[in-house]
Order: sequence, then C-alpha cells, then structure tokens
Amino acid sequence: MTIRDVATRPYADQKPGTSGLRKKVRVFQQENYAANFIQSVFDVIDGRDILVIGGDGRYFNREVIQIAIRMAAANGFARVVVGRGGILSTPAASHVIRLRKATGGLILSASHNPGGPDEDFGIKYNGTNGGPATEKVTDAIYARTKEIDRYRVVDADEIDLDTIGETHVGDMAVEVIDSVADYADLMESLFDFAAIRAMIAGGFTLSFDAMHAVTGPYATEILERRLGAAAGTVQNGVPLRDFGGHHPDPNLVHAHELYERMMGEAAPDFGAASDGDGDRNLIIGRGIFVSPSDSLAVLAANAHLAPAYSAGLAGIARSMPTSQAADRVAEALGIGLFETPTGWKFFGNLLDAGLVTICGEESAGTGSNHVREKDGVWAVLLWLNILASRKQSVAEILTEHWARFGRNYYARHDYEALPVDKADAVVGGLRDKLDRLAGIEVNGLRIASADDFSYLDQTDQSLSRHQGLRVLFDDGSRIVFRLSGTGTEGATLRVYLERYEPAGGDLGLAVGDALKPLIDAAEALAGIKVHTGRERPDVIT
Repeated sequence: MTIRDVATRPYADQKPGTSGLRKKVRVFQQENYAANFIQSVFDVIDGRDILVIGGDGRYFNREVIQIAIRMAAANGFARVVVGRGGILSTPAASHVIRLRKATGGLILSASHNPGGPDEDFGIKYNGTNGGPATEKVTDAIYARTKEIDRYRVVDADEIDLDTIGETHVGDMAVEVIDSVADYADLMESLFDFAAIRAMIAGGFTLSFDAMHAVTGPYATEILERRLGAAAGTVQNGVPLRDFGGHHPDPNLVHAHELYERMMGEAAPDFGAASDGDGDRNLIIGRGIFVSPSDSLAVLAANAHLAPAYSAGLAGIARSMPTSQAADRVAEALGIGLFETPTGWKFFGNLLDAGLVTICGEESAGTGSNHVREKDGVWAVLLWLNILASRKQSVAEILTEHWARFGRNYYARHDYEALPVDKADAVVGGLRDKLDRLAGIEVNGLRIASADDFSYLDQTDQSLSRHQGLRVLFDDGSRIVFRLSGTGTEGATLRVYLERYEPAGGDLGLAVGDALKPLIDAAEALAGIKVHTGRERPDVIT
C-alpha cells in the first residue's frame, strides 16, 4: 500500500456549525475541499480503530465516501464500516458507532436541506458516544483547517458500496453492512411491536412520507414488513440523489401533500414524515397537526407506555427556543428539565451522564438515550406505541394533554437566505437594547426581562454564549430571536413566538390568532421589515 501526502492549501470557510460543515455541492467540489476537512478531522481525533461512514444518499455522497475510505486507510484506521449504497440515516449511524464501539463516524448529509448538483452537501463528525462532536473538538477541527498543508491518501480502486461483505484497502478492512437491519432490531427492542401490529391488523391506517430521502428503506422494513402496514403505506420511499427535486424538510410547507391527505375526509388515522437524513419528524393525526414542541411534551408524558421507558424518565431536555410545554410535564413527573442551546450535541453530555432520557427541539427533532442523535422513525414508533396502548386518536390524546397541562401556543417564523448584514442588523440592534427593555410595554404586553441566552453545561462546565435573544413578558409569553447555522447561503433569522394558556382557559384558538399580539410585538421590537425589506416570513412552522 502506497501512502501519498498531497500538498494542499487551507480554505477559510470550513468552520463547522451545529451540525457539521454544510456548503453547496459546488463548494465541496473545489480541489481538495472535502479532503482538507476530512484530514483535519483525522488530525484532531484520538484513536484509529473503527470508523463508520454513511450518509443520506444525496448528490456527491458516493464520491466523498470513496475519498474518505482511501484517506482512512492512509491515516491508519483498522476498519471502516460503511452502509450499503453509502446509506446510513443519522440515527442509524449513531447506533452503529455505539454498537461497534467505534472511534467515531463521518456522516455525509445536509439534513433537511435540498440535494442535487446545485444544492447542499455536508460532513459531520460524530464521536465514540455516537453523538455530534463537542464544541472543543469542532473548534480544534476548525483550527486545523486554517493551517492544513497536506492530506494523506492511498491509491486504490473504488470500493463496491452496493455489495454486503468485507474487502481491504491496504491493511484496512472495509465492511459494507446492511444499512437497515441493526437499526430495525434496535427499534423492535424498544417498543411493543406486538401491540402496534395488533392495532394495525384491527384496521388502524397510517401514511408515512419518506420524502425520497434516507428513511424510505427503514420505514418500509419496520412499518410494512415488521408491523404489517399495507404496501404503499410508505410513500416516496426510494432515496434519490436530489430527493426527487423536493425539499426534504418535514414541515407543513414541504410535506403539504401529507398534510392535505390528513385533513381530508378519507384521512388515515395517523400521518408522519421524516427528513433528508432521518433525524427529524412530522406528526399529524386525522384532522390535527401536532407541533414538534407539543409532540415532545406528549411523548415525555406517555413514554412509560413503551417497554424501554416503563421504569420512567430520568429527565427531559429541550433546546431553549422549544416551547415550555415539556417543562410542565417534567414538573408533574417530578424529574429534571434542562434547557440547552440549539444543537443535539448539547444533549449528548446530559444523556451520557444519565441526567435525561428524552430530548427534543422545536425544529422537529426528538430522541432518547437509545442513540445520541435525534431520531425521526423512533418518534413515529413511540407515537404508535402510545396510540396502541391508549386506544385513542391523536386528537383525543392531544386534547386531554392540554386539558391537564394547559396549552403553549407556539410558532416559528423563518426569514431565509437574508443578506448577512441585514440579519445581523436585526439581531445586533435588538441585542444593543436588551438591558433597557425590562418594564417596557410593547403592543399591550409588559416585558418582564430580556437577555442573550448563555448555557453552562453542568457535566463539563463548558460555557456557550450568544445562543439566542429572549424577551419574556409578565404573562409568561416570550419571543426568541436567533440566527440559524443550518443554511448554506446567506443567513436565516428565526423568530420563536410562545403564549401559554392555562388548563381551563381558551385552548381551541387558531395558533395565528393566539399569537397575533406577539407577532406585532416582535416587529415593534426588532424592526424586521425595516431592516430586511421582508413583509412576511418564508416559512411558518
């Protein structure tokens, strides 16, 4: 085996975000761009045992996997484990890393972002616990990308990614595995598949939109083969390099066909969708949409109905922008509630320390301690387990939940692909006056406090600053302003709006009507229209 050191030069734009390095495909196709980042990962991490590689099958996925395999061999790894066809959902990759006790893994995905030659690509490194690399590691990777001058690679024929089995690149074993089997077995160990099968056999109907993304094979194996749902239950189930030209983000905008189906007269009992890499979920009952924040709260309140969680939860964690609905569940259960910055890596330490069992984000990500990533199919199966146990509809379960805990009316308004200077003007202008807002009345709402959220991780004492601007009102309502790190062009401004209505109050309002005073207050505080010229958000979820 001949190892070559290839001279290269640094790129200045390889700082990983909350979910790794994401750029347009054409950026990754620049000379040595992907190789630079992969070598920077290898230069920083400890261990050269097993490396897991997989992705969501998007455009440029296979090409980068071939590069990564040859570089892993040159960098001394003993074994690479790769999903057949280069496919591994993000939660499945996390499970394989943990199952094999691997050094870590490279997950090739841009999650819910579009795919294709003119769209998005990404590389994320997950550590030995199966979760996204810590900030300490990603900071070290970024520092290395700024000074890298060579990468190591071996000359070798391309690996056949479509045939299960083992081959070698030099001294390194390359094992192509069934992308679905281990994950499906894990799900069967967590949930009462017999009860779900009986419910489906009794006439319960469901529809799952895989969005031509990675979860198609997983959902087909689990829902149709193992649980007995009718053929065709999984729609858009074949992963495509461009996701069929669609945007694989499971929200009411991009999964509108599923939404219309669930709102129709002949709607199935249950509808769900997942995203590009399989870590997000959309839940819709017949005639009712379940917001991600409400879904987290309902799952936490009912998790004990599934075998894996029958002993109860250690705690619940949510990202700061996620609604406070889960807080009330934690209080009722007498368990801890942890509020973290956005990004699943912040949940990893809490999960590893045994402080929490279930975690969730308002951006449609929920998961538990079974892996160290959010997990879309897991959320769908926990919902099905709850439905099978309670023998109620989604609407009935949600209505009873609000009657017990109250309702957190909630929405997120996204302003996408803004010029960076205009997005910074909105956030910077508001940040400059945060310390003067307490006591002021805006649009009939009195501000109790305002701050720039910081998080001290009690497991490792790391401090994360500037995680979102919070404006809290006397009545318990709040508005959060945050710039997202998941886009690849410009900046995305997210505005989170939340109003709490106690049990016994008006729990049946339309969300837009309930939040109208907060929407007006957000504009008055931040001047989004003035700074950006946008009359309305691009996406409301």
